[in-house]
Amino acid sequence: MKRDISTMSIVVTGGARGIGRATAARFAQQGARVAIGDRDADLARTVADELGSGVVAAALDVTDPASWAAFLEEIAAIGPIDVLVNNAGIMPLGSVLKEPHEVARRIVDVNLHGVIFGTKAVAPGMAERGRGHIVNVASAVGRVAVADGATYSASKFAVVGFSEATRAELEPQGVDVSVVLPAIVQTELAAGVPAARGMKPVTADDVAKVIELTVRKPRPELWVPRWSQGMSKFGLAMPRVVQRGMAKAFRADTVLADADQAARAAYEKRAREG
Repeated sequence: MKRDISTMSIVVTGGARGIGRATAARFAQQGARVAIGDRDADLARTVADELGSGVVAAALDVTDPASWAAFLEEIAAIGPIDVLVNNAGIMPLGSVLKEPHEVARRIVDVNLHGVIFGTKAVAPGMAERGRGHIVNVASAVGRVAVADGATYSASKFAVVGFSEATRAELEPQGVDVSVVLPAIVQTELAAGVPAARGMKPVTADDVAKVIELTVRKPRPELWVPRWSQGMSKFGLAMPRVVQRGMAKAFRADTVLADADQAARAAYEKRAREG
């Protein structure tokens, strides 16, 4: 049976911008009680006000377990959490040989530890109630790695693995775990990054629709766009030489290296400095 979103309490991390904002908006439109967590608390509260009375917001640093505890206490009025969307993430790009250690550490902290700490903060209550759903937003490069995004790709591969392991652990306790893998999305995070050849641009709402889809009827793994999942799985089953040929044909092997650095300058500064 499909689930009724209008009865749910849903937390969305990184909900002040991009995919997170689109996801919060989509759930709010369905009548859910939504809590937005974001480091930019002022922007998060502005977004919550824009989305309506069923949406609240509070400061959240996903890399800090103490911040998770404070956030959950502040948004407790929405009730027991039915769905956690671990969406917060950053994507500084560049050669791994030139990447400062502090940037690598920050990518892993936000993209991986944020998911781990969020799960640890919310899943115990779900398991105790015997129901709940965790949706982790990873990336297509969490299955198919691309040059000039090595640490980002590693963090998303880890999110996929964490999702698969926690799904096996939590499913017997009534808690679903899904992972969503978008291609390049038209948000600030992907500013200046070209789409692969033949790939229609993906919007934040396209991803939000898929997140809504898996909340209504849980699935282990969904890609955005949906058709890319079959093609990617087919490619991964091929010999390495065929994989390289396919990547070159679609220009997927250089999509991050070809990013317009001028267009990314403002985002890169904010993502790297926090």
